[in-house]
Parts: sequence; C-alpha cells; structure tokens
Amino acid sequence: MIFAAILAGGIGSRMGGTDTPKQFLTLGDKPVIVHTIEKFVINSNIDQIIVLTPKNFINHTNHLIEKYIPDYRDVVVIEGGQTRNDTILNSINYIKENHGIDDESIIITHDSVRPFLTHRIIEDNIRAAKRYGACDTVIPATDTIVESINGTTIESIPVRDYYYQGQTPQSFNIKKLFNLINSLTEEESNILTDACKIFTLKDEDVYLVEGEVTNIKITYPYDLKLANTILEDIHD
Repeated sequence: MIFAAILAGGIGSRMGGTDTPKQFLTLGDKPVIVHTIEKFVINSNIDQIIVLTPKNFINHTNHLIEKYIPDYRDVVVIEGGQTRNDTILNSINYIKENHGIDDESIIITHDSVRPFLTHRIIEDNIRAAKRYGACDTVIPATDTIVESINGTTIESIPVRDYYYQGQTPQSFNIKKLFNLINSLTEEESNILTDACKIFTLKDEDVYLVEGEVTNIKITYPYDLKLANTILEDIHD
C-alpha cells in the first residue's frame, strides 16, 4: 500500500503576528493545509492520507476537510509528535496498527505548508521509493553556499554544483525506514533534522527526485504573500 503522511505538527512561530499555525492560515480562498491535502486526494495511487497535527487542532482539521473536501476519500487526522521524526513515527505506528506493513509498503512524507506540490513530483517519489527504498525531493542550489562554524567568519565556500536545496516529499519503504529509526542511538536521534538523515547516518543511499522552484515552504509572512501570487498565476 501507498500512504501519504502530511506533516502539520508545527506551530509556525516564525510567521509572526498570529497565534494560528501557518498551515491553517488562508491562502486564496481556503487554508494552506487544504491546498496541500487536495494534491494527494486526487492521486489515485495513494491508499490513505494521514494528516498529523497538534492535538488541539485535530477537530479543527477534520472540520476543514469536511468543509472544503466533502467528497474526500480515505483521510484520517491524528496527533503529531514533539519533533518531525516523532511525527513520522506516529504515522508509521498508525499504519502498522490499522493496516500492517509489508515489504512493498511506501510512505510519502510531505510538509503541510508546501501547497504547490505537483502530480509529477508525487509520481516520481512513488517510483523512486519503490525502486530504491528512499528518496528526497530537491532543486539545485542557486546561491553560493557559505560555511561558517562560528557564525562570524567564513570557513569555506563549497562548490555550488554539488549542492541542492531540500524540499519535500521525502518518500520511503516503510519497513526499511522503521527498522532504521529503531536502530538509532540516542546521540544519533538528537542530531536528526529530517527522515533522510536517518538513512545517511546509517550509510544508506537516498536518491534524488527533481523538485520545482514553485514548491515553496511557507515559513515567513513574505512566503505567504509569494504563495498568493503563485496561486493567482496558476488561476489566470
């Protein structure tokens, strides 16, 4: 089976001026998270969509789904975790308890605040996860990358051609991901930034899927303004 886990556990502290998590802010005529869920609802290859939110937003998220996607198919809203990887683990545990996991089971993990995901990216993730077991959506770095360990002076300037900007989805063979998570030491768990790093820590390959420059993450107020501009261009 193929599952989509939409990660909506963040509180949006960098958005500023609002107590509403950024995934629930309005983009166009509906919340950001609804735009994101819709991208997966229309994909017939996905068996179930799991939306993971803060506990006190579960009922609100269910209400939004009922309001904006009344003909939605199998979507479930559950509680996320304290960290990104805890949230992913919650989705895996839900799948294990309700569906079971076999050697072919795939999970597509995606930020709820990347509403401009394309059908092509989803399909490429599914193919790569099935073939390789792990993939990450990326675009080539366009700016010069500067490394500074002390935050004051430059340590090095790497060759930009070798660097990419990570997006989502990140997609995995569920059994492989679950086994690797359970093999992490406490020290390794403490330095995780995303699920792909679990694979790199264990010397497992993660394959690249080409992203899109419009697959932006809404983090700051400016991002929401940009997202509304992109939405207007799509609808023109």
